[in-house]
Amino acid sequence: MKLENIKKELNQIKENDNFRTVKGLRMLSATHGIDSTGKNYTVFSSNNYLGLTHEKSVIEAGKIALDYGSGSTGSRLTSGGTFELSELEKNLAYFKHTEAALAFNTGYMTNLGVLYALAGKNSVIFSDQLNHASIIDGCKISGSKAVIYRHNDMNHLQSLLESTPVPEGGLFLVTDGVFSMDGDIANLPALIELKKKYSFCLIVDDAHAVGVIGKSGRGTAEYYGIESGIDIQIGTLSKALASEGGYAATSKEIRDYLVNKSRPFIFSTSLPPSVAAAANQALDLLQANGKDYMAKLKENTALMRKLLEEGGLPLVNGSTPIIPILTGSSKKALDFAQRCLSRGIMLSAIRPPTVSEGTSRIRLTVTAAHTTEEIEKSAQIIKETWSEL
Repeated sequence: MKLENIKKELNQIKENDNFRTVKGLRMLSATHGIDSTGKNYTVFSSNNYLGLTHEKSVIEAGKIALDYGSGSTGSRLTSGGTFELSELEKNLAYFKHTEAALAFNTGYMTNLGVLYALAGKNSVIFSDQLNHASIIDGCKISGSKAVIYRHNDMNHLQSLLESTPVPEGGLFLVTDGVFSMDGDIANLPALIELKKKYSFCLIVDDAHAVGVIGKSGRGTAEYYGIESGIDIQIGTLSKALASEGGYAATSKEIRDYLVNKSRPFIFSTSLPPSVAAAANQALDLLQANGKDYMAKLKENTALMRKLLEEGGLPLVNGSTPIIPILTGSSKKALDFAQRCLSRGIMLSAIRPPTVSEGTSRIRLTVTAAHTTEEIEKSAQIIKETWSEL
């Protein structure tokens, strides 16, 4: 874009009620934060699904690792990898029931790094219509032909697979496990069956699934009781695992290939020891107490959904702690969020291009750390705000 056109473009974004700004927030606990004026908010806009960001042992693990330096100063292939990061990868592989795991700087970079390394201009990638932006961008930078199938529509996907010749670079299929904007779950059993017939490489992004679904929080595969068939499980450390970074859990051979071929891994400065140590401690807590965390998260989610449904709010059906309240217009989503904010409830107004035109929404996320009182009080404010609008 020419620089002289930036102002015009920004004005157009503002006119469409899709202008975004960065607002400061300091989290005092897993569910409460303050802005720069000191006003306190109950937060229902984070992905801190288990509330582990403020768990004392997680914070202490990060503090201890700071003794080994505040940063890593370079990529793992040039400056060496921290012991904490190597330990985390081993534990992630054990947790996800894979041979190996490889850490990246963010979940976004993980999707870019995996698709860039494995797929190419002679490959075809089948991608769910509602996949995360990182998957969409990963398909683009890979140079592959991207074939988009209607959201969770297995009949449409099969028809596309049947009509697509197998290219020299192979077939890939990538999907979110839990979809970040609707909160619904991929039809993994059907995908596994299609893989048996069409022999594609199956990649599942479990960023919003780990610590959210499955009896012990292992994600989509555990939710369906599936132990094999997924070639690569993408994950993040920044949501339920309360830290920062991403990872690919896979076979040892694919991990070795990514180390040698994935440019986002090769040329990125490594995560520091404190970040890896905090994530590892959060993972330990999840593995030790997964069923308890899942039970609490499910209980809180059911309560919030029940209260909002009683208020007649237009919720997207689902069972995960991602609860979308459809507003349609961007303006209504902004008004909704701002009115709740003025009453101490922080929600996310999701607008295009994150979602398609006409499907703007409030994205409310419940965590295991929210108390019953916080949920009941906030739900009442949300219902009153909806009635006003």
